[in-house]
Amino acid sequence: MRSVVYAAVMLAGLMTGCATTQGSTFNDLFIPDGEAIYERPLEELWPEVRTFFTENNLPFREDRGSLVLETEWRQEFGGSRVAGFFHRYMVLGKRESPTQSKLWIIRITKSVNNALRAPGSELDWGVSRVSQGGGGDDVGVAGLSVEDFGAYQGAPVGENSFIAGSGQGSRDLVMEWRVFRFVSPKLMKEENAPQPVKVAMALNAKAPAGVMDFECGLPILGLGKQVKPGAVLLLGEMHGTQEVPRFMAQAACQTAVAGTPVTVGLELPLENQTRIDAFLDSAGEEHDWLKLMEAPFWRSPYPDGRSSEAVANMLEQLRELRFRGLDVDIFVFDHPKAQGQAREDAMHATVRHQVESSPKRFHVILSGNIHSRTKKGLPWNKDFKPMGLLLKDSLGSVVSLDMAYNSGSAWICAVDSQGVKDSLDCGVREAKGRDNGDRFFLHTWGGTNGDGYHGVFYVGPVTASVPAVQKGLGRPGANDNSAAPVEAQPAEVATP
Repeated sequence: MRSVVYAAVMLAGLMTGCATTQGSTFNDLFIPDGEAIYERPLEELWPEVRTFFTENNLPFREDRGSLVLETEWRQEFGGSRVAGFFHRYMVLGKRESPTQSKLWIIRITKSVNNALRAPGSELDWGVSRVSQGGGGDDVGVAGLSVEDFGAYQGAPVGENSFIAGSGQGSRDLVMEWRVFRFVSPKLMKEENAPQPVKVAMALNAKAPAGVMDFECGLPILGLGKQVKPGAVLLLGEMHGTQEVPRFMAQAACQTAVAGTPVTVGLELPLENQTRIDAFLDSAGEEHDWLKLMEAPFWRSPYPDGRSSEAVANMLEQLRELRFRGLDVDIFVFDHPKAQGQAREDAMHATVRHQVESSPKRFHVILSGNIHSRTKKGLPWNKDFKPMGLLLKDSLGSVVSLDMAYNSGSAWICAVDSQGVKDSLDCGVREAKGRDNGDRFFLHTWGGTNGDGYHGVFYVGPVTASVPAVQKGLGRPGANDNSAAPVEAQPAEVATP
């Protein structure tokens, strides 16, 4: 409900420290269900808005006449070399009445790999925009003058607005309330303004980190309800997409920035733990990448999607967060030499040990969606007990979510087209899903379905991620083949 009373109550709660039991968690993980309304004319509010962006090192350009500003591009994960996604904020002042005002803050996204681009649209990379009737890189709208076209581009439409036809603009209520909590006490001349969010420091951190030092992507809807010390969130995925590793990195980033230590569990072979630990504590230089990628796992003849370029990039993004001061950790738990129930038992033991050894951390565990089920039995084995079921029985707080997605593609290994059971056919395959929008979210049902899932995590349209070694053994995506030069190969399409 949008009201002045709502804004006042929220501010009062933040002042007294009663807004949440998790300190700063409200700031970064919970999506507000109302707008922030200022009891000041827009002209009085605007100087403090400018101060917020200046003090948080967010350079901006401003149209003073219309009370609109736009920040410069920032890369996700603190400038990770492989993040691939950039964001900027467009801030629009809105007059509610002569004495009341509000802000609309639109987060605009662009991607270097076009993973988010809608068919037929182009992202705006430049500073200026020119309306063109056809051709060129700019998006033209017939019948609009240059001035009207600029206004058209700057006007958000609903909660998921489209900026410049790219489909990459979304209203960010979390950021709106973050600005509100900064600005309102100053306008009210309060001396007890909210303190900056404090985050944990990694041992090798370069400098203390602040909440605005990181671009963690658009807040994941529903994440805040799951994050608490000691909780375990199981995510059952379809291997081989770009979107799931990005979801994991964003969830870890947003959790850590909110002040909750987070541990990410990955279904990678246990013998890779030492290499991953060394990489996490490294500076991420080329030789650090080479040591990580030397493991046989990354060079399997049947890369099933867990050794994808997106997974390797996720490791880099988590390393960067840790290096810059956030309390982020990773462990691996697969026992590939075991089979059937023995493998589930071994994975359960490894995950349980990690969780029980660090009860004050939030654990988010990614595995194939058979392992994360919390119900006994499979169509071909009625007695099968998945890792998720074993964890639910042995740990106190376990929530298991199945992957939901919109149609696209994934890198999948399956029995070959001739039906030979001991041979796998790996490549890009069509993945059919259901459209639930472009926004990442978590949703629980209040119970479990037939597979024991408590709900779903949604990642939007999926895009296949090729094996990391397909571009050599150097940093994934660099295409430099620095260690073992190989001829660059196009993405392989699986046999129909």
